[in-house]
Amino acid sequence: MEIKRDYYLNKIIMKQHNGLIKVVTGIRRCGKSYLLFHLYKKYLLENGIDKEHILEIAFDSFENRQFRNPEVLYPYIKSKIIDDRMYYILLDEVQLLGEFESVLNGLIRIENVDVYVTGSNAKFLSKDIITEFRGRGDELHMYPLSFSEFMSVYDGNKYDGWNEYVLYGGLPPVVLLPSPEQKIEFLKNLFKETYINDLVGRHKIKNKEEFEELIDILSSGIGSLTNPKKLADTFQSKKQKKLSTNTVKNYLDYLCDAFIVDKAVRYDIKGKKYIDTPQKYYFTDVGLRNVRINFRQIEENHTMENIIFNELLIRNFNVDIGLVIVNQKDKNDKFVRKQLEVDFVCNKGSKRYYIQSAFAIPDPNKMKQESNSLLRINDSFKKIIIVKDTPAPWYTEEGILIMSIYDFLLNMNSLDL
Repeated sequence: MEIKRDYYLNKIIMKQHNGLIKVVTGIRRCGKSYLLFHLYKKYLLENGIDKEHILEIAFDSFENRQFRNPEVLYPYIKSKIIDDRMYYILLDEVQLLGEFESVLNGLIRIENVDVYVTGSNAKFLSKDIITEFRGRGDELHMYPLSFSEFMSVYDGNKYDGWNEYVLYGGLPPVVLLPSPEQKIEFLKNLFKETYINDLVGRHKIKNKEEFEELIDILSSGIGSLTNPKKLADTFQSKKQKKLSTNTVKNYLDYLCDAFIVDKAVRYDIKGKKYIDTPQKYYFTDVGLRNVRINFRQIEENHTMENIIFNELLIRNFNVDIGLVIVNQKDKNDKFVRKQLEVDFVCNKGSKRYYIQSAFAIPDPNKMKQESNSLLRINDSFKKIIIVKDTPAPWYTEEGILIMSIYDFLLNMNSLDL
């Protein structure tokens, strides 16, 4: 079954012939190789590019192992360029190529060559691109299937689809597996045998058991404000083991660099400044999060918040946690300083949206609670509350847009309703 990834395919098409190395990054098994070797190659062939002008090499394939030697690969590619027409070089798992930085920088100096690569998150992280290619890299970051992409191949209605997506996430191999048992087994093995082993090897982590236990603690607290010290204290109280705050910070950085989790920092909306700590951490794929806690702690409200966060990143928003500081009277009629939270402050160019994730709003008191922080923001940017379900998008008297999670996720332009 073919899963269309038109959103990313169109992005890569827009980067054609820009003189840069197109670098597809993302968590393992999110579909990077499929995008490049299947979908993009198919597009090239359908648009008149003949097979001889598409050179593809997967370095993790046994039959291509000789090409991991740059002294073999570079002459081979040069020998295939026999005319002035454009050649498309597609390289998968390029971190397995020796001296790959020099090879790629050499290839883009050839006028009729367009270079596209993918790399595993073990040795090919987003921050490496900045240094390794000296400004010649153009990153395309790819995520697991969005709910909309998931529904394009799901055989059922959106409600049943949501229930499955919330449990097992959107990694394409998981989505295509037929049974829950197979999905769970795949997720378990992928996390332990691939992600964790990659990170342990790359960063020479000595305390693998503690590293895994910290991941479990992080999995249990998605969407909660935390920081390295708080996590270190939690680790000691729950596991009766000690990890230094600095070690916890390093472990969190490793997980973020490997695209397993994303960090959201707090932003003081009225003060217009960032607050370094505490932060929130969300998992790039909720199925990976769930498997770490053996599917025991599936609070749908927290999972929904995680999915909303991921969707906003997919749509290329810069996403922060909003903070509104107000002075309110307490029960003794004295003014007290209070911090109100806005789940997400989303920025893209001149656009900004304030978004609350509210699983359900059963009564006026809950509506007042969810609206409180939004109504304290004195600007004209759009304010939105996303709930699990509602008949149709509608506006409150105060101008807040209420929409269902389905309307939000299944329409890329939903924030502009």
